[in-house]
Amino acid sequence: MQQPIWNFEQEHGGEPGDETSVNLRAYFDRMPEEKMRLYRREWNDEQVLAWDENFRDDGCLFLVCSERDVRVTEYRAVIEQAIAYRVRVRPRLGHALR
Repeated sequence: MQQPIWNFEQEHGGEPGDETSVNLRAYFDRMPEEKMRLYRREWNDEQVLAWDENFRDDGCLFLVCSERDVRVTEYRAVIEQAIAYRVRVRPRLGHALR
């Protein structure tokens, strides 16, 4: 498996994290740039679930090796952080993005 150029997984933002929060950040590291750019914060929860296509029928993200469930509220908060992270580090990774 090719490692992503992003390293949001290692960003903790000052808040304590557990295995699930690290896994969720790694999930966003592996999300293609093209897909992440399609995300819209104004979408309702159902639109987010349909767009990601990796949520289970119970409304939780299918995230392997996690201690707890990730619901759409947490997903939304962390994807916003992931987007901000990419905006911040993109200039430093310009050569790797080509």
